[in-house]
Amino acid sequence: MGVLDNMKAKLGPARDKVSNLAQRHGGKIEHGLEKAAKLVDEKTKGKYSKKIQAGTGKAKGAVDRLAHKETGPDTGTAPGGGPTPTLPEAPPPAS
Repeated sequence: MGVLDNMKAKLGPARDKVSNLAQRHGGKIEHGLEKAAKLVDEKTKGKYSKKIQAGTGKAKGAVDRLAHKETGPDTGTAPGGGPTPTLPEAPPPAS
């Protein structure tokens, strides 16, 4: 087993924990990011507003990706967390 495989195996459970936390506390995390961005923007007197907004957006995107890691067609859940919708079966052809 290579070093990279060994590292992935050890970090897998940590990623699952982070994903679970992001799912449960995503709103609080995003609120904290916004609050921190506002504070930094005030302290820098708006000099880095665009960079702060870009960084905050990327951080929120990362939280969203972590929170929705286990959703999608492979796991049987839709992106919203519910079951994947299935199409109704077509009626049998008339004879």
